[in-house]
Amino acid sequence: MPLSRRAALLAPLALARPAGAQGGWAPDRPVRIIAPFPPGGTVDVVARLLAPRLSERLGQPVVVENRAGAGGSIGGAEVARARPDGLTLMNGSNGPVAVNQLLQAHIAYDPIKDLQPIGMVIRVPIVLVAGPAMPAKTIQELVALLKSRPPGTIGAGTPGIASSNHLAIELFNAAAGVSIAHIPYRGSGPAISDLLAGNLPLVFDQIATALPLHRDGRARILAVADANRSAAIPDIPTLREVGIRDADMGTFNGILAPANLPPPVLAGLSAAFAAVMAEPATRERLAALGAEVASAEQATPQGFAREIAAEVERSKRAIALAGLKPE
Repeated sequence: MPLSRRAALLAPLALARPAGAQGGWAPDRPVRIIAPFPPGGTVDVVARLLAPRLSERLGQPVVVENRAGAGGSIGGAEVARARPDGLTLMNGSNGPVAVNQLLQAHIAYDPIKDLQPIGMVIRVPIVLVAGPAMPAKTIQELVALLKSRPPGTIGAGTPGIASSNHLAIELFNAAAGVSIAHIPYRGSGPAISDLLAGNLPLVFDQIATALPLHRDGRARILAVADANRSAAIPDIPTLREVGIRDADMGTFNGILAPANLPPPVLAGLSAAFAAVMAEPATRERLAALGAEVASAEQATPQGFAREIAAEVERSKRAIALAGLKPE
């Protein structure tokens, strides 16, 4: 066969190679994404959204496995102990990646040393939500009300002690010069139920949970604890805009692998992940969760590592304000 004709026949095959192969590596077996929380939550939903897109890029099936327990640390430990061959990944969030190491005395891995960031997927900001029992209609009115009452007489619910929502209260109190009492619940559901029933004036929660309540008028989002306004509620100010600084708090999702990946494997995974995150359809589906989709820089190993480091420092400060100790 003439060389020119052979090259013409092979060209479509070269173009069809998965992104990982183009980066010098592609898996030769199926890839697992560990979701370190139960099915149905944001971490699980995001992992299952990404899996088929990564599968197309890597040229192998990508399956999601739930490994819940210990606030995400069981799944985190499984990934940290896995072979660094690119076949075991985790969709990690604040707990197993940044916060648990500060609060769990016997955590079985060091997330900074034992996990390799691949790229950030989303950030979901915490929002301050007022229920029908709260007379304040704006964040400015709320701060004025809090300062007019004795400390701790107005409370806010969260999904539990040491949750990102709890830490958001501590940062808010310190930044605004107020004293909201923390009322921990066993998850967001019971806290929201009490809020809507008028038994609880405030809740700190993720925007994805609060958004439907805000849109149908059952509750009011007063402010977003993030650097930028949310595209989902562009008329609601950030805490920074009303002068409450150093109170940003949210949760993130991002893909990680075991540490010590060979450079070609890291390059291949990074290329595949970056390609998926650049797809408009993927970004639209992630944004529909009420999340801020990672920028191109955040969706790199270096960018995600910087986000994790910032989250660790922010959490350290909030944990100190709360007086929490490792257990």
